[in-house]
Amino acid sequence: MSWSWTLYRYLALQFLLGVAVVYAAFLVLAFSIDIVDLLSRTAGHNVSTSIVIGMAMLQLPDLGQKMMPFAILLGGVFTFVRLSRSHELVAARAAGVSAWDFMLPPLAVAVLTGVVAVTMFTPLSARMFAEFAGLEARYVKGQASQLSVSQNGLWLRQGDENQQSVIHALRVADQGQHLEDVIVFLYAGGDVFKGRIDAQSAQLTENAWALHQAYVSGSSGAPVFHAEYMLPTTLTPEQILESSQAPDTLSFWDLPGFIRAAQAAGFSAARYQLYLYTLYALPVLFAAMVFMAASFSLRPSREGGIAKIILLSALCGFGVYFFSDMTRVMGQSGALPILLAASAPAIASIFIGMTLVFNQEDG
Repeated sequence: MSWSWTLYRYLALQFLLGVAVVYAAFLVLAFSIDIVDLLSRTAGHNVSTSIVIGMAMLQLPDLGQKMMPFAILLGGVFTFVRLSRSHELVAARAAGVSAWDFMLPPLAVAVLTGVVAVTMFTPLSARMFAEFAGLEARYVKGQASQLSVSQNGLWLRQGDENQQSVIHALRVADQGQHLEDVIVFLYAGGDVFKGRIDAQSAQLTENAWALHQAYVSGSSGAPVFHAEYMLPTTLTPEQILESSQAPDTLSFWDLPGFIRAAQAAGFSAARYQLYLYTLYALPVLFAAMVFMAASFSLRPSREGGIAKIILLSALCGFGVYFFSDMTRVMGQSGALPILLAASAPAIASIFIGMTLVFNQEDG
């Protein structure tokens, strides 16, 4: 059958509208729940309501990115069910348009949406989520330490409002617990410079950094040599790992360079690689959601039961989420290769969706 661009354009617009309606409802629900959660977490911290609302708005794009596959699935179900109940799909099928034909426009929209989400939306959500992470550390967790890995080595800040230490190391081992070629800048309250420490290496011990072959200079600049110098710290190995940048705070375009810098600095970049490969597979996952939505939409005209369809699609979406979370954990732990852990949910979902459509359409 020759292509009817009018029909396909109509189906694409209807699918896009259905996804937009469901996605908007998800965003409103997520924003409301997030505000309640933040109000609960900031209770007793003297945080104003305006800051809480601002934090919720900063986190919303990141939450929206995570909800996109569910919006594609339920938006597709909503669109196909509505078209089926209005007999528009019945008329199209009577005219010789197969299920595979009327799925082409939604598939094209889903894949294009995935590409736009990865290349354009994730940089915005990453920047806003990075701002949220900083506010969360300040107002919710009360953390004063921050870790940053760059091509010039590692930068670590520790301390409180009374004193600060800024640590730089060219090389890192043991996930940030051992540093080499270390420089420490010491500050009093109000960023008043107190001195500097140059050390050959540093090892994190209980409540202190053990600096080896250290030259300690005061504000006057006169260095004093110490074979071993203990720099007090409240950091623990777990806090050092937790204070590193979350993958969600990095743009799609910045992730490859950050991965190379983290590996060169001595850190494991497994979770960043996993996140990057997951973004690569996102358009495929969106296409899989369309297949699943179409397989459910073939039922109304034959069997009825809209509630059953919504329940099945919701269970299917939760199944995909659970499987994705399981493979993510296995990939981070090394139980699965990172590429397989990132792509398995999308590949498995698209095969399951195509199988369901084959079963419904061709028996």
